[in-house]
Amino acid sequence: MQNPLKIVLQPGKEGPVRRFHPWVFSGAIKKIHGIAADGMHAEVFSHHDDYLGAGIYQNATIAVRIMEFPPNRPEKLDEAFWINKIGKAYQLRKTIGLAESNHTNVYRLVHGEGDHLPGLIIDHYDGHLVIQAHATGMHAYIGQIANALKNVYGKHLKSITDKSRDTLPDSNWEGKVFEPEIYGKSEKVAVVEFGHKFLIDIEKGQKTGFFIDQRESRKLLAQYAPGKKVLNTFCYSGGFSVYGLKAGALEMHSLDSSAKAIELTDRNIELNFGNEPRHLSITQDTLKYLKRTEENYDLIVLDPPAYAKHTHARHNALQGYKRLNMEAIKRIRPGGILFTFSCSQVVDMPLFRGAVLAAAIEAGRSARILHQMSQPADHPVNIFHPEGEYLKGLVLLVE
Repeated sequence: MQNPLKIVLQPGKEGPVRRFHPWVFSGAIKKIHGIAADGMHAEVFSHHDDYLGAGIYQNATIAVRIMEFPPNRPEKLDEAFWINKIGKAYQLRKTIGLAESNHTNVYRLVHGEGDHLPGLIIDHYDGHLVIQAHATGMHAYIGQIANALKNVYGKHLKSITDKSRDTLPDSNWEGKVFEPEIYGKSEKVAVVEFGHKFLIDIEKGQKTGFFIDQRESRKLLAQYAPGKKVLNTFCYSGGFSVYGLKAGALEMHSLDSSAKAIELTDRNIELNFGNEPRHLSITQDTLKYLKRTEENYDLIVLDPPAYAKHTHARHNALQGYKRLNMEAIKRIRPGGILFTFSCSQVVDMPLFRGAVLAAAIEAGRSARILHQMSQPADHPVNIFHPEGEYLKGLVLLVE
């Protein structure tokens, strides 16, 4: 058995790790004992030789992603290790009523740092599992992770798909053949969420195929949709549209700039309702539509993709959120509702609220916050890793 790398930190750099933050940056490292390679089991020590944690090394800005802190010190990252970690993630989903649920068979099984598996995402779609590694070092264990999933799910497992080709750098695949199908066949999968049916295109869909993190927001929208004229922007697969129509929306307009997204939305509307005259699909850029339309709505949903992935883009992102929300607020009838979201990790809730506040001021409308939303419990946030709280949402009453 190969010994773990020994990573020694520079004096004064162990503070975050002692506070259980799971990232060790390359600039904090004083010395590496051993021949380092992506995916190696690594142990982290202070310059006083105190053991601080164990995880996976990779040659990158985040050099070590820590999965275990003292007193835990795994001898090796073998199959038993992965079965234990993924088994704990499964038990959490069972505790919160998602795994083995009668009303919902789509949920996130592993949420990176929130499940003490930094750099790893696994989503569950009715027995079909989709893996996305966001770290080269983590992807080195894909075979053992797959075997652990087989152990945890047993006869209920239908397929395992690796979608890490979308999340790892191109250099990771040089000279390699990428095989997305690890076990079984996935293709298009039909799932149920709180009794609503959706078709999931695992192979070609965005991320792992569906925006699981908006489950509770979709459920909340159903409370406000009855009898309302609703605009669902950036609709992708029509999640909010299906919930709104089933709840009794008077009209539902689904808007996306992608023709493929609109096609997927239309299929999900048909799957749930057949021919639905209350529904209208619009293929157009959201900001342009809001500026040009003469339509007014009782309820608008703004759920755009991330406007900023890095801090240097944060200012432009905030301006983008302000413009988008301002135009939406202008199109809401007095007494109407705005569901507005940001999934930009570098834009925290105070900044996002500030952008929406500025939008209401420029639109000349009064607004009150009815709900503040975040990601659901199957996307847990490690309290020592606040960067994991990426989804922010506000539900406003616009007057």
